[in-house]
Amino acid sequence: MAEVKKVIFVALGFPNIEKRRFLYSSLMMEFQRKGHDVFVIAADDDRKQSEIVIEKGIKILRVPSLSLFGKSKIIKGLSNVLLPYLYKRALKKHKIALDFDLILMPTPPITLIDVVLWIKKKSKGKLYLILRDIFPQNAVDLKMMKPNSFIHSFFRKKEVKLYEASDLIGCMSQANIDFVKKHNPGLDTKKLHLLPNWADLDEIDEVDLSATKEQYGLQDKIVAIFGGNMGKPQKLENIVNLAKSCQDIEDLVFFLVGRGTERERIYKMVNDLGLKNMIIKESLPKNEYNNILRIADIGLISLSEDFTIPNYPSKVLAYYQFKKPVLASVDLNTDFGTMQEEINCGYWSEAGNIEAFKENLLKLYKDKKLREELGENGYNYLKTHLTTEIAYETIMEHM
Repeated sequence: MAEVKKVIFVALGFPNIEKRRFLYSSLMMEFQRKGHDVFVIAADDDRKQSEIVIEKGIKILRVPSLSLFGKSKIIKGLSNVLLPYLYKRALKKHKIALDFDLILMPTPPITLIDVVLWIKKKSKGKLYLILRDIFPQNAVDLKMMKPNSFIHSFFRKKEVKLYEASDLIGCMSQANIDFVKKHNPGLDTKKLHLLPNWADLDEIDEVDLSATKEQYGLQDKIVAIFGGNMGKPQKLENIVNLAKSCQDIEDLVFFLVGRGTERERIYKMVNDLGLKNMIIKESLPKNEYNNILRIADIGLISLSEDFTIPNYPSKVLAYYQFKKPVLASVDLNTDFGTMQEEINCGYWSEAGNIEAFKENLLKLYKDKKLREELGENGYNYLKTHLTTEIAYETIMEHM
């Protein structure tokens, strides 16, 4: 294709770059560093009117919307359906020139295809889909949507339309590529290629963490941490049941950090079981969470065994970054577990098999040298395969 000068990133949400970096803000900053003119459009629940702001030199059109991340499924669903119309109206209102060479769109949500197609038609640019969520099948797997229902058919048509309109599709793993091929037999498979998740490789500061240990009563403890969304996909009962089976290990603590639709239910479950070896916190400031990660010994991953789609939990990148061995309980349709084996950075077992989950945990619990070795392997893999610069290069090479 012609030289890529102007890039638009059509996002669902985009936290303030000045306050917090995340997957996509890091990627957009990499595009900017490489000399591209970057523009972002994103929803903002708290805003009363659309406004263009500049953060770290990147123009961001923030558009007011209904609640996209609240508890009401109806409001969230309606918000996602309305979003493309709100984006289109805001782009017109601010007289944004639709002359982009590259249109980047991540999933979720697939509903943004309507505004993206409009931008593509006007710009005559290429559409690159960053596939991070295979919807609506994931909703079917979690019993949140009935297969072949009206709403399922509505979203499935959007999904097919999105794949057909995309010039290139970056997938998290080979299992994701295989799944999309199998369930979309008419799709041009040349579009599909690997685009693993990525992270900035920041230096890990050596700081005194005795105050953090004292704050949470973690002196002389082995800490297994879970940080991230607490929703149905994560099925945190796996971790709660593991903690229940380990109550006799006095120096082992399970530390859960995050928000999500299942957080209150999991918190109640822990209280009802009377578990004294679990700490549950709502999302913490980034530096405080990083301090917990520093003193942690094991990084926990949990996925529902009901998934037929292959998921790749992005939270593992933080574990790699802080050199923590990975202990995973995952479904058999993801290749995440086997990928951890190949990297040699941790252990995995089938979701729901608490006995195997505990057996793997004890291997790590008993052997500090093993934990350090596996953690170092994860860090080295991140450094050589999963940096933001590598993700940028992958996108541009395929373009």
